[in-house]
Amino acid sequence: MTEKEEAMHAVLNEAVDLENVPIEEVFQTLRCNSNGLTTDSAKERLAIFGHNKLEEKQESKFLKFLGFMWNPLSWVMEAAAIMAIALANGGNKPPDWQDFVGIITLLIINSTISFIEENNAGNAAAALMARLAPKAKVLRDGKWVEEDASILVPGDIISVKLGDIIPADSRLLEGDPLKIDQSALTGESLPVTKGPGDSVYSGSTCKQGEIEAVVIATGVHTFFGKAAHLVDSTNQVGHFQK
Repeated sequence: MTEKEEAMHAVLNEAVDLENVPIEEVFQTLRCNSNGLTTDSAKERLAIFGHNKLEEKQESKFLKFLGFMWNPLSWVMEAAAIMAIALANGGNKPPDWQDFVGIITLLIINSTISFIEENNAGNAAAALMARLAPKAKVLRDGKWVEEDASILVPGDIISVKLGDIIPADSRLLEGDPLKIDQSALTGESLPVTKGPGDSVYSGSTCKQGEIEAVVIATGVHTFFGKAAHLVDSTNQVGHFQK
């Protein structure tokens, strides 16, 4: 492995805090400069860092619902329901159908509550993913071009202006300060001012200004990606399981 590849893997493993080190050290660590990357260099980095997007899990909602009936508490309730109809009450009396129906009803209610809570978490993750920028203005081979944001890699130089959604975590270069709306990520109600050297996060929106920036993180390694992963991986516990 070459020295450059080792440096890229160190960035991939987040061994360097690119959000807080001086901007000169960012360029040194990412083996890039303000003139941007070449197409070949970008392809090499894309193979290391992957595409600048989040994977969406496709799963059957019906199977997901059934999954909430497969846990220790559900097993106990299911066993009790089976015993209610399998074991007679004695004296040639019929099985206890009332207990069976009651237990199954509680099981379905518990699974439904758990499914709704889990589904709400999934919807929140989908809402976050919908904020990803589809396009980005990037400096490649010394020319400004508009490309799919999914091909951005750390070290790319991008241009951010009024109305743009930040396509990847970046550090701002020389230029006028920006007003950034990052309420969806941090909960701040008002736009914040970001100047040269400051970090901006993927998924936030530029409300004022225009400036260039160097990409420091993409995909699941961005602040946005980590937040979406936490939301998507949240395991809710049903009220009857508590």
